[in-house]
Parts: sequence; C-alpha cells; structure tokens
Amino acid sequence: MLGVIFTGAEAPKPQVIKQILKTQRDALFIAADSGLTSAENAGIKPDWIIGDMDSLEDTSRLCAYPQERIIRLQHEKDFSDTEMAVSLAVDKGCKSIWIIGGGGGRTDHLFAIRSLFEREHFPRRWITGTEEIFCIDAQQTEENAIHFSLKSNASVSVFPLGDGPWKAVSTGLKWPLEDLRWSRGFFGLSNVAQDGEFAITAHLGRFMILLSVQDSIFTLFGR
Repeated sequence: MLGVIFTGAEAPKPQVIKQILKTQRDALFIAADSGLTSAENAGIKPDWIIGDMDSLEDTSRLCAYPQERIIRLQHEKDFSDTEMAVSLAVDKGCKSIWIIGGGGGRTDHLFAIRSLFEREHFPRRWITGTEEIFCIDAQQTEENAIHFSLKSNASVSVFPLGDGPWKAVSTGLKWPLEDLRWSRGFFGLSNVAQDGEFAITAHLGRFMILLSVQDSIFTLFGR
C-alpha cells in the first residue's frame, strides 16, 4: 500500500496534486499538522491527522474528522510531525511512502525531511512546489530503478545517500553515471536529459534524484 503524507510549508498547487494522485485511489493519506490544509485544498480528506497542530492556522478543520483518527502530539517532542507521519505510515503497512509539501520555509525543516531518506524506511518520492525528488536503493528490488519521460533538455541532479559504496547506471543522460566514483559529499549536479527519456538504476547504494516540477510533473512515469 502507498502512504501519502501531506506536510506543511511549500506544496504543489492543488491541480498539480490532483494530477499526481489521480491514479492512487487505494493510498493511505496522512496529514502532518498544516499539511491538512494542502490536502483539503486538493480535495483529499486524510485518513489520519498527526501533529502538535502548532502550524495549523484553522484548527476548526479538525472538527470534520473522527477524533480517533487525530493523533495530537506534544509541542516539545523528540521527533518532527513529518517524521511521526512516516512512522505512522509504516505502522499501517505502507510499503512505499510519498511526501507532498515541505519545500521552502526554514532550512532546518528542509534538512530534517532530507534526512528521512537516509532511514531504513525511506520515502520513495518527495514533491514540493518546485522540485520532484525520487529515491532509489540497490537493495530494494522494487525501488532500485526509475524511468522518466520529461521535457527535452530537462535538468537532472543525482546525490548519493547513506554509507555506500555506490554505483549507478544511466541511459539517456548527457553525462552517464557509470564511471563516476561516488563518495560521501560527491554529487552529480545539473545533468541533462537531452531527449527527455532517461533511466537510472542503482547497482550499489542509495541515490536521490532531483527534477524540476516544471519539467516533470505532467509527463513523468516512474517505475
């Protein structure tokens, strides 16, 4: 089952969210705090709401949901609302997790979401208002490769995650990934999908692939 987490800060426009989710009818939807606003604006009624509700401007929104589906957290806690939402998704049996929102805003919050991609149960996809981010892992047989059909000359950036070692194979990129000697702190910035079509497979380690929403969102096929 797919778990879709709506979190606060910058999110895609409602029509973009609808486009992303139009084929995901069996997903479990979770709102982390003010992510509830983004979900409802896109016509999504979350199955669960979790957070300390400190950034939810209109808490009267909560009255429309069964109280047993609202998990209220203390403001002073050891984990972020988004982090707790990911844990909830895993507990509910979600094998793949997407995060919608979380762009812009405070840099520490941005880094906190990025750190989730280093975890054992990592998000597969993260969509903000401007970026679309994917994660592939060589040890995950169903999540070790992606194939895209984007706009011609779309920008593609690749970052290694975890402890390594890393090895990736690509097709369709101007600068192939096969011969790169990945190391911690190394990255492949602003590669180019010249014809739009490209694929990346992780043979060793975990990778994060960053695309522009403008280039990808309506023409993307990840598998």
